Amino acid sequence: MAVGVIFLPFNTQYQNMPEYLIDVATVESLQMINDTDELDRTFTRARSTIVQGGTVVLARKSKNGSMARFDEISTEPNLEQYRLGVFKYLK
Repeated sequence: MAVGVIFLPFNTQYQNMPEYLIDVATVESLQMINDTDELDRTFTRARSTIVQGGTVVLARKSKNGSMARFDEISTEPNLEQYRLGVFKYLK
C-alpha cells in the first residue's frame, strides 16, 4: 500500500528563503504503517532546506481543503527534536 506524501516548496514571504511543507497527517500515516524509509527521506529533505537557510513548515489539511500552517522549524536542533518525537514509538 503506497501512501502519498505532500512536500511542496512553499515560498510566500521571502523569494530567496526556501520553505518545505510537511503534511503532518501524512507523517502520521507513515508512522502507522512504520515506513521509516519515507520518514527518513522526509527529514533529509527538511534538513537540506534548513541548511540552505530555509524554513520547514508543518501543516495539516483543513476541512475546506486548504493547508493550515501551525508551526515552523528553522533550526537543525529543533528539527532533530521533532524527528525524535516522530520516531519515538517506531520499531
